[in-house]
This record gives sequence, structure tokens and C-alpha cells, in this order.
Amino acid sequence: MPFAAPSGPPPPAGRLLAVDWGERRIGVALSDETQTLAQPLATLTRRAGKRFPMGSLLALLHEHAAAGIVVGLPLEPEGTEGLAAREVRALADLIGRRTSVPVALWDERLTTARALRAVRALGGSTRGRAGDVDALAAAVLLQHYLDARRGTAL
Repeated sequence: MPFAAPSGPPPPAGRLLAVDWGERRIGVALSDETQTLAQPLATLTRRAGKRFPMGSLLALLHEHAAAGIVVGLPLEPEGTEGLAAREVRALADLIGRRTSVPVALWDERLTTARALRAVRALGGSTRGRAGDVDALAAAVLLQHYLDARRGTAL
């Protein structure tokens, strides 16, 4: 489900970067140029009491020449916005002001749960792999966004 974007929707072509925000770790994913497939890219670490690692995100944005950014909006289970969603809206606004690319918000409910299920379904373990799971959650978020834009989301 789309939400009001701080700077409008990303363009229909070019790589998109997705950000799955967390208190300690931020999962990052990247799409292909055609915006068909998403893949996990990185996990950024946020130290307690410190700001969002904007420099690291900007470096990834430039390194991969992303045309837009999708930021996961952490809604409450019933779809309302709590403190975390307000913080993410402020983060999306900051990202929009610091970059020259459009930023969109996207419902991220259950992305981490889906990522965990996917790892377990493949017979993998999530023990000691929180960073990998966060990057995979960002890929799940981005893939859902891409599929919804094409009208193929489940």
C-alpha cells in the first residue's frame, strides 16, 4: 500500500534502493535497472543513541546510481502510525532533502517475518545472521513495492 511520499514516486526505470529501518540495524536492498527484481545489498549499523548512518546510505546510493529510494514505513498491526512510523517519515524527509532522487514510503509490516520464513523454508538458520535477515527484509519490502507497481503483487 503506497503512502504520501516526501518527494514523489521514483521513476519507472533505473535502480531503486530500499531501506528497512530498525533501531539497531537498517537493511538495504537494490533493484535491477528494469525494476523487476530486488536483492539484499547491505546492513547498516546504527549505534545506540546515534543518528541514522546517512553517509553510508548516500555512499550506497551513489555507488549503485540509484534513481529512487523506497523507505519502509513501520505501521502498527492495525495499520495506524505510531512513534516508529513518525520517526521513519522524518527520516524519509531527511533522505529526500539530502539527495536528488525521489523518496517513496511503503508499508513494511511483516517484512522481517517473511524474510525469516524464507530463510527457514530453505533450511537455513537465522542464528547469528540478524544483519543478513535485515537486508533480506529490505529486499522483501522492495520486491513487494516493485510487484505492486506492476500490478503483480500477491
